[in-house]
Amino acid sequence: MELLKAYLDYAVFGILGLMGFIALWVTLQRVFYYRNLQWHAFDHPEALNIVLTRHLTTLSIIGANAPYVGLLGTVLGILITFYDLGQGESLDTGAIMLGLALALKATAAGIAIAIPSIMAYNGLMRKVDVINAQYRAHFDQSRA
Repeated sequence: MELLKAYLDYAVFGILGLMGFIALWVTLQRVFYYRNLQWHAFDHPEALNIVLTRHLTTLSIIGANAPYVGLLGTVLGILITFYDLGQGESLDTGAIMLGLALALKATAAGIAIAIPSIMAYNGLMRKVDVINAQYRAHFDQSRA
């Protein structure tokens, strides 16, 4: 239990930090890729769609699971708080409230990672739809 108590914040915030870094990296990589994309070079719409949606699943996974990582940190923080209270001989409401407040910061961090990740995912999927529509319109017009 002491090991968990000592390293819980580092583990949870390390994982959430890594998730946030990956989400930011994927978002920026896709934005720059879409900006420089030569969609005229693709022969088939499905080949274009595969290239356009690459790495977007990662962004979706991060957005969907970051709150759960934060929630796990909160639950473990509450578990540690109750364990410490059980080991003591007196009940100090200040210690209980402090332990619970510190435990809830993990959930807040998870939500703070999830919201921009999902927003970026939705924005990038919209860009994928626009590029696919431009591709179809261009090739439908050139066939006519």
